[in-house]
Amino acid sequence: MTTGYIHSLESFGAADGPGVRYVIFTTGCPMRCQFCHNPDTWKMDKGTPYEVDELLKKALKYKPYWGAEGGITVSGGEPLMQIDFVTELFQKAKAKGVHTTLDTSGNLFTKEEPFFSKFTKLMEYTDLVMLDIKQIDDEQHKILTGFSNKNILEMATYLSDTGKAMWIRHVLVPGGSDNDAYLKRLRAFIDTLKTVTRVDVLPYHTLGTFKWEELGLEYPLKGVNPPTKERVENALAILTK
Repeated sequence: MTTGYIHSLESFGAADGPGVRYVIFTTGCPMRCQFCHNPDTWKMDKGTPYEVDELLKKALKYKPYWGAEGGITVSGGEPLMQIDFVTELFQKAKAKGVHTTLDTSGNLFTKEEPFFSKFTKLMEYTDLVMLDIKQIDDEQHKILTGFSNKNILEMATYLSDTGKAMWIRHVLVPGGSDNDAYLKRLRAFIDTLKTVTRVDVLPYHTLGTFKWEELGLEYPLKGVNPPTKERVENALAILTK
């Protein structure tokens, strides 16, 4: 039995995949996104330990509310940091007829072993991948997150080539990703993918800044305001029309 470390649980998630979802937020994340609203998920050892069967039992209590489209979503943090746990959870969930969604930044993706074999196994039990593409420009991505985006884009292409359903999610940050040139480049990349069924634009917000303060961290985007309604509509027009 694999143990996972969990930040929090949401019984009736409506924004983390199709239908009503039981959302499991894992701890542990290598990225340091400047707009992160959950910096308290960065360290794995800050989570509550759960065994797979225990967590699945909690989730299945809500199955009557999920309907035809709902199910379980594992988010984070970065759930791929606990890939063995998520794979066992999804395998057992699928055996119960549950729709499974993985919400990931793709930061850990590589075709090198042992990760790639584990990832391909996880995908056998994953119905939908919600992939966050935080910035299409590689240099800007490094500034925003501390990492390159090349392997993340490689992951998106791999999922498309293998027929895996995807939603793309993009946080719109004024002065950063809210730039028409970047948005058009992102749209051009999304157009190369064959299995994207939805693109979500997530307006940057400052609701998590107090967590940075509680952790004694300086918030990198201090003074940056959420995007205007017009800029959100502009991004939606470029990315989804």
